[in-house]
Amino acid sequence: MDTPTSDSIDQPRDTRLADMANNLCGIINGGIGPALVASRLESLGWRTWSASWYSYEAETLWCRIEIDQTDDGTTLINGVIDPHRIDDLATLLARSGWQHSLELYDENDELVERL
Repeated sequence: MDTPTSDSIDQPRDTRLADMANNLCGIINGGIGPALVASRLESLGWRTWSASWYSYEAETLWCRIEIDQTDDGTTLINGVIDPHRIDDLATLLARSGWQHSLELYDENDELVERL
């Protein structure tokens, strides 16, 4: 199975994502910094940009995330994802060799899934 990519960059973005509240939280362990995460996502066709000195944002048709790093080197991700695609994001992170955990929440901020 191939690593999930952004799908076609030429397709319109899922407009439902713009109206959704954040439903995704996660961490990437092992000192993998936001710049490396953004670079990897960009190589897979995601749009990425620097949001500050140390944080990035990334989006694709089915996901929009912020990537930040804590003082202890843990990389945090949060944002909005098509709930049906959380496994795709988990696969992408795993195939990059990164230890991670993801949490998906519903519209009532109830935990739906933990990967």
